[in-house]
Amino acid sequence: MNTDHVFPGRRVAAVSMILGPILLLTGTLLRSQFNFFFPDQLKAMSAHPALMTAAYTCFLAGNVLLWPAIVALATKIGRTRPALAAWAGVSVLIGLFERTFHAGVDQAALGLAERRGAGFAESVVSESYQDLHLFSFLSFTIMFGWYALAFAAYRSKALGVVQSIGLATMGLLPLGVLKGTEIVSIIGTAGLCVALLPAGVRALLESPKPSRRSVLLTAVAVPVLGALAFASTLG
Repeated sequence: MNTDHVFPGRRVAAVSMILGPILLLTGTLLRSQFNFFFPDQLKAMSAHPALMTAAYTCFLAGNVLLWPAIVALATKIGRTRPALAAWAGVSVLIGLFERTFHAGVDQAALGLAERRGAGFAESVVSESYQDLHLFSFLSFTIMFGWYALAFAAYRSKALGVVQSIGLATMGLLPLGVLKGTEIVSIIGTAGLCVALLPAGVRALLESPKPSRRSVLLTAVAVPVLGALAFASTLG
């Protein structure tokens, strides 16, 4: 049966456009009171574990939640600019993967700071900071991808001028392990809200009413997924 459905679906993309930027901005603001560089981030974790855990968790969640929004935007761009959509979309997605990789390192380092002290964690991070890995060669995508996507969105008229500029500001966001908040971090995540929130709200409001079958499936799936999420923490 042929349909006009495009993965991941309009509602999923809309929720991604709303929650992803909000969570990124929230995580950025939560850690804004602490110095940007990693020794201070580790000290903050030792002194304020709940706050720093919330900050890094919100940022990671927002980063992961962004992928449906990027896929949807690249799909829209691709209707008139397929080559630009492919290069820009793939670059941003790789950049999101890389930030998720960095978040894993952040989690390990922050856990060391909480359990073994900031000094021990700082020595481990400083000794391994320049170690080469796959993403060492792809770091440029974290910044370059957003500039390319903003240009593609503007050229294809997928976004307006203001929204495209907001999207481009994400390229200002510092990259690497245990990076705190600078003024450009707030500009970038706030700019992403300007770029994607209106489109997400509009797409959500314009989405057709879900079928009874979809509602029932969701009602069953949510508690099942919740149980699986809890089970995942056990081992």
